[in-house]
Amino acid sequence: MSIDTISAAGFSTDSADARSNQRLVRLVTDSPIPSVISDPRLPDNPIVACNQPFCDLTGYPADEVIGRNCRFLSGPATEPWLSEEIRRGVREHKPVLVEILNYKRNGQPFRNAVLVAPLYDEEDRLLYFLGSQVEIDTNAAPPTSMRRIRAAEMVKALSPRQGQVLKFVAQGLLNKQIAAELGLAEKTVKMHRAILMDRLGLTTTADLIRLAVEAGL
Repeated sequence: MSIDTISAAGFSTDSADARSNQRLVRLVTDSPIPSVISDPRLPDNPIVACNQPFCDLTGYPADEVIGRNCRFLSGPATEPWLSEEIRRGVREHKPVLVEILNYKRNGQPFRNAVLVAPLYDEEDRLLYFLGSQVEIDTNAAPPTSMRRIRAAEMVKALSPRQGQVLKFVAQGLLNKQIAAELGLAEKTVKMHRAILMDRLGLTTTADLIRLAVEAGL
């Protein structure tokens, strides 16, 4: 899916918003992880962008995804308490990671590690939510143990200050809030976040939040 197609599907084309929209679009288009972006400013927080890996995972073409709430992946055995955990994260503007039973377009159930994280513009205003999915091998025992162990090892190797910044990122704090908590300048927090991304080999904030949540921060 091209950036033009995604923009036409729901992103503002106002010049004031164009730069933020381009950056957010790349969170989806540049990611190999199945991902969507939803707009909480619209009724029922509909999906306004998705990438090809998401379509490949779920079996839904983009034109059957755009405009719908993410709950369309739910089915008869989807755990309602986990669905509520996702809704709570959206209400409170907090990152949340759950492993939930979802359904593909052909009705096939699959265990899905879903991360939902708020996305902000340069003025720290909430713009969108990023949702990313990873299909879990149900034959693994336990299904996410190795991923969590790896995440914990990566976090343990960070400096104390980097660990503090990462923990606050996982809690959904904005750069200026992290700066206030740590008594740092906001530009220093941004520098630490950039170092974290590079050291951990990550490309997006969503990847950073996913790793932090998996590590138990």
